[in-house]
Amino acid sequence: MTQPPRKLLVVEDDEGLQRQLRWSYEDYDVVIAGDREAALTALRAHAPAVMTLDLGLPPDPDGVTEGFATLDEILKIRPDTKVIVASGHGARESARRAIAAGAFDFYHKPVDIDELGFIVRRAFHVADLEAENRRLAESAQGNSGDVLGGIVTGAPEMIKVARMIERVASAQVSVMLLGASGTGKELLARGLHNASLRAAKPFIAINCAAIPENLLESELFGYEKGAFTGAVKTQEGKIELAEGGTLFLDEVGDIPLPLQVKLLRFLQERVIERIGGRKPIPVDVRIVCATHQDLDGMIASGRFREDLFYRLAEIVVRIPSLAERHGDAALLAHHFLAKFSRENSRSFKGFMPDAIAAISDWHWPGNVRELENRLKRAVIMAESSRLTAADLDLGASNDEAALSLKAAREAADRIAIRKVLARTENNMSTAARILGISRPTLYDLIKTYGLEAG
Repeated sequence: MTQPPRKLLVVEDDEGLQRQLRWSYEDYDVVIAGDREAALTALRAHAPAVMTLDLGLPPDPDGVTEGFATLDEILKIRPDTKVIVASGHGARESARRAIAAGAFDFYHKPVDIDELGFIVRRAFHVADLEAENRRLAESAQGNSGDVLGGIVTGAPEMIKVARMIERVASAQVSVMLLGASGTGKELLARGLHNASLRAAKPFIAINCAAIPENLLESELFGYEKGAFTGAVKTQEGKIELAEGGTLFLDEVGDIPLPLQVKLLRFLQERVIERIGGRKPIPVDVRIVCATHQDLDGMIASGRFREDLFYRLAEIVVRIPSLAERHGDAALLAHHFLAKFSRENSRSFKGFMPDAIAAISDWHWPGNVRELENRLKRAVIMAESSRLTAADLDLGASNDEAALSLKAAREAADRIAIRKVLARTENNMSTAARILGISRPTLYDLIKTYGLEAG
């Protein structure tokens, strides 16, 4: 079914320009407003994702006072609306002030219709990404039953991982998740559990690197009363506690060799014996494990048992780093900004352009965990309503950076193109239609940004 045209609110008092813009935006359902009151009425009635706003509105058509007052009220009513501001009055200062106040972008008068049309299309792309991001975040927060609830991604590399986990979730096989620290291995393990037939049973996680070697055995297998000094009562281990469900062994490469033998025996026989006990206890549990270590190298050097590896790694899933998940850094940044803003009772209008550019360009050695920590700190410490690169400790913020919109625009284009290509499985015709551009233009953008397409 054909989708109805999208609403675009144009706030402009010049009747000739009103007609020109309405004619130019024939792909949109254009709503015209000529002053502040009409703009706010249309905003409430139509809730447009994108709007253009001339700062020179009556009763101050030769200044910007009324325009900035209108911008302020718009963002109070609908802070997610992408407002594209126009002015011919003191353009440089107006641009700086508008972006700082929360405008999405700025263009100078007289209007270049092609340039403005490009900005409008990009604004709709970004609005779509943010709306999808909010939907994903709300799904995860509400535990709505999404197959991998909690995974926020638009990257083809990560979507491929999610689809693989969906396929193996219902199979009774052990799964090994391989990836660098901070890539979200436990989140994926929980997603796998929730998508499996064991979802109603426990998900028990244990970090094998965080527990001293002499305590890890009792943590896994439990112990009987009197088994050692301090064992004043019988204690079930993590394996028993996961009965019927999933046991997640994080950093499995840190399990010492003697304990590897006991774990292998459990995997072969599916029974355990508590420390100090003599009675075999059958346990029905699925094993999912993860590590950032080179297990092949550990096997070659005799630090990890090859037979244990093959028991644990019936299916191997390799998780890409955040740097390899094209476009996900910006998507996750918006997710974490919303999450930590709620948790800390703070209100932000989003990111300054220099922050988006810095997020997209940073190599993220600490992966998603690093991004999460930077956003958490920034939400607590930032003083302005929009986070800057300096707030994220990713570079200094200055007036020139705030006005350097080209990098932010290109970052938004990359995110949108990657996301649509992933959703359409690289169908160029469909992707071009969704993006609102021609196929040749899409090919040119893919080449310009160095993106891959099938």
